[in-house]
Amino acid sequence: MDATQIRRLGPMLDRFLAHFHDCFSRQPTREHLTGYVQGLLSDLPRKSAEPIALDQDIPVRTLQEFLAAHRWDHDLMRDLLHKRVARDHACEHSVGVVDDTGCPKKGDKTPGVQRQYCGATGKIDNCVVTVHLGYAAWNFHCLLDSDLYLPESWAADRPRCRQAGIPDTLDYRPKWQIALRLYDQAVENGVRFAWLTFDADYGAKPGFLQGLKQRGQRYVAEVPCTFRGWLKLPRLTRRGWRGRPSVTVEALRNYSPAFRDQPWVAYRVKDTTKGPMVWEVKHVRLYPQNEDGEPGLPVHLVIARNALDHGEVKYFVSNAPARTPVQQLLLVAFTRWSVERCFEDEKTELGFDHFEGRSYTGLIRHQRLVALTYLFCVEACQRWRGEKSGVDGVPGEDSVECVGSVLEANASRADGDVGEGEPDPSADAATQCFCAAMPHTRNTAKAAGSRHQAELRPAV
Repeated sequence: MDATQIRRLGPMLDRFLAHFHDCFSRQPTREHLTGYVQGLLSDLPRKSAEPIALDQDIPVRTLQEFLAAHRWDHDLMRDLLHKRVARDHACEHSVGVVDDTGCPKKGDKTPGVQRQYCGATGKIDNCVVTVHLGYAAWNFHCLLDSDLYLPESWAADRPRCRQAGIPDTLDYRPKWQIALRLYDQAVENGVRFAWLTFDADYGAKPGFLQGLKQRGQRYVAEVPCTFRGWLKLPRLTRRGWRGRPSVTVEALRNYSPAFRDQPWVAYRVKDTTKGPMVWEVKHVRLYPQNEDGEPGLPVHLVIARNALDHGEVKYFVSNAPARTPVQQLLLVAFTRWSVERCFEDEKTELGFDHFEGRSYTGLIRHQRLVALTYLFCVEACQRWRGEKSGVDGVPGEDSVECVGSVLEANASRADGDVGEGEPDPSADAATQCFCAAMPHTRNTAKAAGSRHQAELRPAV
């Protein structure tokens, strides 16, 4: 960032925030929006209401009430953010990413706080957990929306909820149900996702996969090793389904001839500061076991292991059309990095986890203001990146998320068609946009240590 760009940042921020002025009916409250966002963009070590107020010369109580009590429409702010992303960042290969994150807290007054698994600390901790929907398209990514995961212990204690300002209408919901609500709201506001992806905590929930299928949404879902299904469809008789019982995907990987006799095919997923990240893949079709124990429509089953650590194995299923290339499925599956990058940036730079209030409204408003600020930062960087290219034109650690086949393309597909629905005529073209093939090699360890031999486009 040069001096000219720094001088332009203030007017750019004013123009950006002007798009959200309709959320505020009173000018004084609207002015607090600018002050709060400037505080989030500052170099303050803590970015909660009090230090921001002191830094921006605003009475502390006033800014605290701006978050928790003043009348302004934070739902409209979310809707306008959605519509801006839908208008300015639409992409036919966009990927929605569902994930949740924990923010460690002290005490027992922050809405939803309790001892539960916290991803930020990697252990059971006293924290607040929120569910998020991210959006990735080419070299753009942001968080679209979030909501509080209300533990059952809180939902059962309505006086405690009312004290924290949690509406009586907000009850306990599994995380996957919160994710569906976030998805529906974004779609209602015009956001379109070519794909959705998420980790095994969501992929393990049949209700979530079924909900996406009912909505006509394609997904690539990481699933746990206990996910069950059949490689061959059981026979349907008058007495029900007959044949072998379903087996776990882990058992299929270890014992099924369809996997055992299939060679591992290596794909370069991304470049890192330590060299290319390479995963080896096997790919077949699977009839998943539904909640009622019956087989569902066939889906892709992709088993991937880290080329440098064969003990690290991931399982993915997808309801994509039958002839969708495995490269495209991997591309979507490994797009989850984008939401993790959003969490990292928002926590380290914008004070996402610095909220210190006791109000549910204040918590939601803080997270939406952080998401709004992050969108401004991404758009400003995107504009400046267009004005001046990188030093050497070589993609960096977090700017390349493309999948490239290390082995010949015809080895990447298992026998037979895989997946639901009709073939996707645009699948091959989309994969060509995202993926670059590398020369044929049987030495995957050597491939893992090699550098890119072709420039790759940013992934979604």
